[in-house]
Amino acid sequence: MSPNPKVIEFHLSSPDATDSLAQALARLCRQGDVIGLCGELGAGKTTFARAFIHARGAMAGIPCDEEVPSPTFTLVQIYDIGEAPVWHFDLYRLEKSADAVELGIDEAFATAISLVEWPERLDNLLPPDRLEVKLAIPGGEEHPQQAARTAHLTGFGSWQGRLKDLDFHD
Repeated sequence: MSPNPKVIEFHLSSPDATDSLAQALARLCRQGDVIGLCGELGAGKTTFARAFIHARGAMAGIPCDEEVPSPTFTLVQIYDIGEAPVWHFDLYRLEKSADAVELGIDEAFATAISLVEWPERLDNLLPPDRLEVKLAIPGGEEHPQQAARTAHLTGFGSWQGRLKDLDFHD
């Protein structure tokens, strides 16, 4: 892993732009990929995950019309769409990183595409080969109603090279 991973920044002018970024990243993903979704409450992590899951379904010709809820209380939702299932974790309520093993996170990291909200709660369980997407609200948490967001993408491992293939423009 490179000690200085490259960070790419995007200004997302609307919720549609956040959806478009999620869709562009969904096209780059493959089995075993882990995407950490970082940001304060209300920054758009679940919105991003929802658009990503719908895009993966569309890519597989499986329209994902179902509601894609935040897994805040269930901690994980699994979507069997396409060549690799998508596991959507929300670790906000996780008390210790070892609890993630009970959720099947090892299986998800090996066999699926994993979207992990609050990945910092995994400590040393985070794989070295991953993408981190940090969403921020300009002006901070006190203005969550603003549509604009900033996204910082940090690629670790293979993601450093793969990000050059990202086809996204707001």
